[in-house]
Amino acid sequence: MRKVQVGEWWADATTNELGRGGETVRIEPRAMEVLVVLAGRAGEAVTREELLAAVWPGVVVGDEVLTQSIIKLRRALGDNPRSPTYIETISKRGYRLIAPVGKPATAVPAPVPRRAWPVKPLAGAVLAAVAAATYLMWPPAPGVPVTRTVWAGSGMPKDVVTVTVLPFETLGADVSQARLAAGIGSDLMTDLSRLSGLRLIAASDRAASAGRFVVSGSVQREAQALRVNVRLTDSSTKEQLWSQRFERPVGDLFAIQNEISRSLTDQLPGRIGEAERRRVAKRYTHSLEAYEHFLRGQAQLLARQEEEIPEARASYSKAIELDPKFARAYAGLAMTYAMDRRRPTVMQSSAALARALELAQTARQIDPDIPEVHWALALVHTRSRRHEEAIRALDKAIELNPSYADAYALLGGIHTYIGQPAKSIPLLRTALRLNPDGGYLYYLLLGRAYLFVDDFEQARINLQEALLRNPTDVESHLYLAAALAAQGHVAAAEWEADEIRGQEGEFKTRTWLETYPLTSARLQNRLLQLTAKVGL
Repeated sequence: MRKVQVGEWWADATTNELGRGGETVRIEPRAMEVLVVLAGRAGEAVTREELLAAVWPGVVVGDEVLTQSIIKLRRALGDNPRSPTYIETISKRGYRLIAPVGKPATAVPAPVPRRAWPVKPLAGAVLAAVAAATYLMWPPAPGVPVTRTVWAGSGMPKDVVTVTVLPFETLGADVSQARLAAGIGSDLMTDLSRLSGLRLIAASDRAASAGRFVVSGSVQREAQALRVNVRLTDSSTKEQLWSQRFERPVGDLFAIQNEISRSLTDQLPGRIGEAERRRVAKRYTHSLEAYEHFLRGQAQLLARQEEEIPEARASYSKAIELDPKFARAYAGLAMTYAMDRRRPTVMQSSAALARALELAQTARQIDPDIPEVHWALALVHTRSRRHEEAIRALDKAIELNPSYADAYALLGGIHTYIGQPAKSIPLLRTALRLNPDGGYLYYLLLGRAYLFVDDFEQARINLQEALLRNPTDVESHLYLAAALAAQGHVAAAEWEADEIRGQEGEFKTRTWLETYPLTSARLQNRLLQLTAKVGL
């Protein structure tokens, strides 16, 4: 079913176009694939898991990827999520196509050039490619001007070798293979981060963001055999400098990882001492079964869905049961308690954070040389409003891994919490330079910092980017409402307030702040003043 009539629109999956009358809209291929799946089961509820498996087979992706595709489809179709005529959200399940589906009544007309998204009464749509940061603009609310901007990150020192590790491909449709490939690539990045004179640049779909050297590879598991292919390429010349196949029994996974790290470091320029080589070869666990449960927990935590938290907790707990000295599993388990997305009472929050602290400290005691362990500890301290302790933990994480984008981002967030938003901005720019495709939190934290230094335009742009990546995040909507209110765009701010009430009911900023890590009274009062303008 490559051409289909959906309501008043025809959809052509061969060209990724939608059309009606004399207008056409081109959408992204993945968004079109989502529409094809929904159209194939029109009138039925299709779960998020089914959509992810159909459109992103064999790939471990976060739930936000699907959410973005649904948002893009709704914009293109002119659909209102609060009163849909095309795509209905089924709470805690997935989506349903409620528009009639059939064959196009007439031949598909020739495309008519136009903007990518139709203009709607409540929200004009603009897709602005913004120079170095390439900001994808959220549709502005009524009366809000569209602007373009560039954030400028400082460059790397000339004597530093920069490396990008691309996600390893999976040769096979088994989900466990995808988790294994993700784990091998992630561990390789952690290994390389331990080498002095080397900086990691996170994988990005923008070539200009890559490091000088690019590592790529594939993973294939057949019965009890594991085959890993690794390649090293010079990004400036596109020349493949080295490639090697590593093939051993699955039970020798950790030996393969050590061999990959050692062989790869031999190919990179610069001299690497024996002590560094020993650090690179250090594995996190010697139990393959524990490692598989850990990878499952990582994937479940990545999904960031409330219902996945207990499952991630169970996976990490099983990994610890199999290997009581698995520091990274303790750190992951700590995060499941610290990252609870519910709105707990103060007492519930305190109990969860006490458990998270105990687990994170255990992880540090087992292995204090793992950057992620210190990051997890910093997160727990941050949620507990122990910001100075969190800063010390992040300083240690960055000392161990100077390319740790998440550590710079969290450090930037903390400086805003303690009333120093001007210090946050360069730290968050560093995080975005190291990880150009960083998650919505990077943009939320940057937008929040700009709000509190009274740069409301930059605040709005970054918060809109955060919502493009995670449109259901209440915190991003709250700060965007504040930024719009500060600019005098009251109607647009009220629209954001309605979005919050649609998810949280009778939301009040003052109550929300009771368990929020912002400790600066000055910034708390500023946020209360701005959100009070729209009844929050």
